[in-house]
Amino acid sequence: MLTLSGAKFAAASAARGRHFPLKWPLLAVLALALSGCMPATTQIAGADPADPAAKVARVGYRSTIAPYTSLRPATPGPWRDRNDAVAPQPKQDR
Repeated sequence: MLTLSGAKFAAASAARGRHFPLKWPLLAVLALALSGCMPATTQIAGADPADPAAKVARVGYRSTIAPYTSLRPATPGPWRDRNDAVAPQPKQDR
């Protein structure tokens, strides 16, 4: 894509009788390639992450399924009593 844009710009410049050296695509590719060589972390604040003696926060463990209680095997209750417990109560006025 970058090469195609450079080629179109060069063709348009040549058609107008002007020739501009196309150094910006080369500089962009070079900057992108060199950015991969930069360190991932910098020494902005805090200790060096590669230092094995650096103090770090303790790691705590919390279970994601701690409140879970198994409901199986459960014996079925009498269905009539369970149904009556959740059914709306009949109105007394009518």
